[in-house]
Amino acid sequence: MTTAIILAAGKSTRMGAKADKAFLSLIGKPVVAWSLMAFERTPEIDKIVLVVRKDQLDASKAVVKMFGISKIQAIVQGGTRRQDSVLAGIAACDLDTKHIVIHDGARPLVTPELISEVVAAVKKSGAVTVGRPMIDTVKKCAKAAIVSETVDRDKLWLVQTPQAFLLKDLRAAYKNVDGEITDDCKAIEDNGGTVKIVQSLKPNFKITTIEDFELVSKIMK
Repeated sequence: MTTAIILAAGKSTRMGAKADKAFLSLIGKPVVAWSLMAFERTPEIDKIVLVVRKDQLDASKAVVKMFGISKIQAIVQGGTRRQDSVLAGIAACDLDTKHIVIHDGARPLVTPELISEVVAAVKKSGAVTVGRPMIDTVKKCAKAAIVSETVDRDKLWLVQTPQAFLLKDLRAAYKNVDGEITDDCKAIEDNGGTVKIVQSLKPNFKITTIEDFELVSKIMK
């Protein structure tokens, strides 16, 4: 069984004090609904676990019902850190789950085709992330905004979600995590595992700021 964990429990601090980006209306639907619908339409996904803030549990149930998300396994409360939310999602997975696909609910441009590609890849390699090669020149600043080095971009990738794993491997990796991490692949890497990148050049923005929201809105119109 393959279960998707959609994370929508972030604080949205860069969107404003009272904003919850996952539930902002984007072209007539809550931001998180777009991800839910994409995973619902993906044949390789059997179940979905939605992780949200405590104050959005009731709203999440309404969204799931309104948009006909029949694959929902559970809606659970997230934690303070991203990894706490991931672990809450893992705890709610069906016992038959072998692979998990983790996605940021604030990436509404994800498609069923990309999700299917990620699932196919994880069944071959065990740990997968979506990413795209770095195309801009990259500068390293030792302090403040003073350039200390130009980094070779040929070996650099911008990593996105969805990311997929063998559930047993990610669970084991998280037992050894020391400190906060913002990327689930990092747990696998630090535990000696190998991660494959599935390249995607189509827009897959994560909404973090108002400007991001406006850009995604224009793309989706």
